[in-house]
Amino acid sequence: MATSPSICPTLLYEDAKAAISLLKDAFGFTEISVYEGGDGSVLHAELSFGGGTVMLGSAGRGGAFAEAMAGGGPAGVYVVVDDVDAHHARAAERGVEILMPPTDQDYGSRDYMARDAEGNVWSFGTYAPGSAG
Repeated sequence: MATSPSICPTLLYEDAKAAISLLKDAFGFTEISVYEGGDGSVLHAELSFGGGTVMLGSAGRGGAFAEAMAGGGPAGVYVVVDDVDAHHARAAERGVEILMPPTDQDYGSRDYMARDAEGNVWSFGTYAPGSAG
């Protein structure tokens, strides 16, 4: 039986539809749901990758979460992938800004970093939190 993730990064984007496209096309996320407002804004979206989910929506819609996030700046999200080099190649081929190419880390992981169009930093690597010792 599949379980729902217990932690889901939640991001607001000025252009949430473009963010959804980037996450799907360049990073390989799967769209689970997208709910739009009458004005075409993204009220809520869920995209999955492996055993995790990211939630996102359009910035500037008001409400408690949008107010709390106002001026919060970009976020960083780490995603575990099996093949860092192939994942990096896919993102680079689609024009994603690469901040660090695939690099072997001292702690045994292989990672790369990318930035989305609104400044969020996405790290992809082989390190699986909680799997040590």
